[in-house]
Amino acid sequence: MTIIQKMIHKLDVYERLMRLDKPIGILLLLWPTLWALLIAGNGKPDWIIVLIFVTGTVLMRSAGCVMNDIADRRYDGLVERTQHRPLVNNEISKKEAYMLAAALSLVAFGLVCTLNILTIKLSVIALLLAASYPFTKRFLAIPQAYLGIAFGMGIPMAFAAILGHIPPIAWMLLLANVFWAIAYDTEYAMVDREDDLKIGIKSSAITFGKFDVMAVMVCYGLTLFLLAVAGVWLAMGYAYFVGLVIAAVIAIYHYFLIRAREKARCFKAFLHNNWFGFAVFAGFATHYLFLEFGIV
Repeated sequence: MTIIQKMIHKLDVYERLMRLDKPIGILLLLWPTLWALLIAGNGKPDWIIVLIFVTGTVLMRSAGCVMNDIADRRYDGLVERTQHRPLVNNEISKKEAYMLAAALSLVAFGLVCTLNILTIKLSVIALLLAASYPFTKRFLAIPQAYLGIAFGMGIPMAFAAILGHIPPIAWMLLLANVFWAIAYDTEYAMVDREDDLKIGIKSSAITFGKFDVMAVMVCYGLTLFLLAVAGVWLAMGYAYFVGLVIAAVIAIYHYFLIRAREKARCFKAFLHNNWFGFAVFAGFATHYLFLEFGIV
């Protein structure tokens, strides 16, 4: 293998370790952050701040994936879906993975340091949540709730960066994100349920048991309810609520995907949550666009 081939292979290993070849995680992190940026900026957030948050989201999701694989390296080889990950196959050393996670986190922190002190403080909490999440699967019955908090930290950070404080609406959006995360990550956990039971990993799919499908739909319902309340609170126009209706239709579609608990269809539902997040974002964006042009 030539030097160039080795470099290309190493880059491929890094890409797979950071899951850049599977961008769904970035999108699920990004949509709630963009919701918050739009609201905090009244439809016109500073584009420099938006760029910082988008870049930071990519970096921290990548770092989170590396941290997750380090924590789960003894388990991933026992799970069908994860048995070919780089750390499991010794394509990269644990030391190298630690260095990569640290480098990604430092670059992300450097970006946050261009913002105000409150946002910097929140970023430290976000890092601790991301680093500790993989271990919650050992003892929490529904680690997906913890994931929802970790994935939603971009919400209070966005408000802090633009407004300098965190209004109550931010916490409502964060709670909505927690229920959404439980919904989509339960769909994801339904794929691994048999393997997780064998190795002793906890998940919402195991905890909910035969009520897993019902629990997913209830969580979608709570997410939409909280987002609707937020819309009323913010005096959103009809365009926003059209976005919520579309998101509701997407959630109903997911029911038909997961009701038979077939692995491939459950995973398809998980991936499809990108469109749920986008529908809500489009509702917010269209509202502010209509507001700009005086369309009520």
